[in-house]
Amino acid sequence: MASVQFGQHAPARRVILHLSDTHLLAGDRLLGGRYDAGAHLRRTLTAAEATGVRPDAVVFTGDLTDLGEPDAYRALRAEVEPWAERLGAPVVWVAGNHDERPALRAGLLDADPTEEPVTGVWDLDGLRLIALDSTVPGWHHGDLDAAQLEWLRAELAEPAPLGTILALHHPPLPTHIPFFDILELRDQSGLAAAIAGSDVRAILAGHLHYSTSGTFAGVPVSVSAASCYTMDLAAPSDEVNGMDAGQSFHLVHVWDDTITHAVVPVVDAESAGYFTPEWVARMADLSPEGRLEAFSRKR
Repeated sequence: MASVQFGQHAPARRVILHLSDTHLLAGDRLLGGRYDAGAHLRRTLTAAEATGVRPDAVVFTGDLTDLGEPDAYRALRAEVEPWAERLGAPVVWVAGNHDERPALRAGLLDADPTEEPVTGVWDLDGLRLIALDSTVPGWHHGDLDAAQLEWLRAELAEPAPLGTILALHHPPLPTHIPFFDILELRDQSGLAAAIAGSDVRAILAGHLHYSTSGTFAGVPVSVSAASCYTMDLAAPSDEVNGMDAGQSFHLVHVWDDTITHAVVPVVDAESAGYFTPEWVARMADLSPEGRLEAFSRKR
């Protein structure tokens, strides 16, 4: 893919694909009798691959299955692993409140089927990615116990060259939707204390089924919407329900001085076709002044 630098920022140092809340059911059954979670996952993977981006990692921030069925994890793995291999990217699986740790560990990680938290650390050529497990077995709210927070502190004790990104299911953010606060991450002050003074630059999360962003303890938080269904935020807050529309994923670009989170809609729509590879190639042959004259000046 051709790349021409017009502005002051060089290409991003690292890129992460951030997806969330696939909620697969065994046998490709419809979720809630109405949402085709399997088909939506496949559409999302196709759309992500079509971007041409070859990410440094792919992160799924939880609720990988809806009921924690072993066959659902096997189906998810069968869909995602060949796709990720084509992209040349490792897959980071984050546990969500709908997941079951033993089945997740066995089905996706080839690990012992225990209730141990699903955590991990990845070195993306200098960018550290840490997966936390905010699930509370048997409950839908989130929490991080003292042992996991102590483990996190130990991992963050030594800064990484490009800093650290955390990934967990329950976002440490408020929500304006009534009753959703029942499902929030508890003891957020404990997480804030664990990352204070560290090199954590961003937090990736899911859980809410709509895209949102904010800051937590001074760190930007980005929530990716679900691939299965999303929340209809156009309705009054006390009437918000799920809808079979608005699915998306995030492209996370990491520069030395900033991180951006672009929401990419999964839609079938015709684009204008103005900016093409041929157009980029023509611009590459021009001087900076020629590019300014050819494109930037108002006509």
